Amino acid sequence: MTTVTEKIDSKLVKELREKSGAPMGDCLKALQETKGNIEDAFVVLRKRGMASAQKKAARTTNEGAVGTYIHAGGKIGVLLEVNCESDFVARTDDFQELLKDVAMHIAATDPRYIKPEDVTPEDLEREKEIFRAQAVATGKPAPVIEKIVDGKMAKFYEEVCLLEQPFIKDQAVSIKELIAQKVGKLGENITVRRFARFKVGAPDWTVSQTKAVEPAAAE
Repeated sequence: MTTVTEKIDSKLVKELREKSGAPMGDCLKALQETKGNIEDAFVVLRKRGMASAQKKAARTTNEGAVGTYIHAGGKIGVLLEVNCESDFVARTDDFQELLKDVAMHIAATDPRYIKPEDVTPEDLEREKEIFRAQAVATGKPAPVIEKIVDGKMAKFYEEVCLLEQPFIKDQAVSIKELIAQKVGKLGENITVRRFARFKVGAPDWTVSQTKAVEPAAAE
């Protein structure tokens, strides 16, 4: 049986490589699978990146680097720690690029938490009560009200949790997916451990640290 391989223009492969950060070979395969449709191929790579990241999520991340970002004019500054598995990966251009991009994103969006699991019980209950009261005021039945609350909570997480936010340089990709792309490319688990955001004139600074406990290293 003969397998027909879709011929793909090298310019498309290069464009997808620049858009996704994935290896050239993976970009070519994704484009062949989607018959040259670059947007569909990008979705394929995003799904594979998330799958790869999930497989590596159990690996311990004891190395990494601290990055900084100062916004134009020196009015906003960010300190960020991102962890990986080896010092070698921490020193690569790809890891350093990720560190800079995430720090810049934090400066622009001012997230309060790293991930949904980090949201305090007090904040969680307060938001749910507000959303439920708003939904009840519409007069809709209870099952619909709960769906409305769930939808508003998902939006809340996207607004306040770093990993759920759309990346400021590419709104089609969340920070979680951006990190997953690097995990797929570098072959190591990568986690955001903590960050602090300072703004001139603000009464306090934003600081967040993940509550996750590092699991034992995977085989």
